[in-house]
Amino acid sequence: MDIAALVTWVITALGGFYMLGTWLARGGARGGNSHLPVPVVFGHFALAAIGLVVWIAYLVADTDALAWIAFVLLVPVALLGFVMLARWIPVYRARTAAGAQGGGAAQDGPAERNFPVAVVLAHGLLAVVTVVLVLLSALGVGGN
Repeated sequence: MDIAALVTWVITALGGFYMLGTWLARGGARGGNSHLPVPVVFGHFALAAIGLVVWIAYLVADTDALAWIAFVLLVPVALLGFVMLARWIPVYRARTAAGAQGGGAAQDGPAERNFPVAVVLAHGLLAVVTVVLVLLSALGVGGN
């Protein structure tokens, strides 16, 4: 289960990197061109990256405390992710409505307007699976 958590975490991170790159390339970090607050985006990224490093350290050292630290780090990561999802949904709906009416190009709106729905959904689903696997591993379910 420990390795499964690592695999899902890494795949989740790849989707996150893709969205972060898209967001940065479209000017999201410049402020006015995004509904996603810069500290929320970078806080989510930083805590997730630190958590992944801690998880890898747990796999190497096999110290239960590191598994719990990784899980505790995932809690604010998940909360920040839900904040961003809640702020992205209206942007997605506006893009869908504009497309149905034949209006505005994708570049005209917020930077996160360009996130592919499949990437957002996969990132969120894999994030939930990762949190569950990390919790189960920290609890010792399924053995090491």
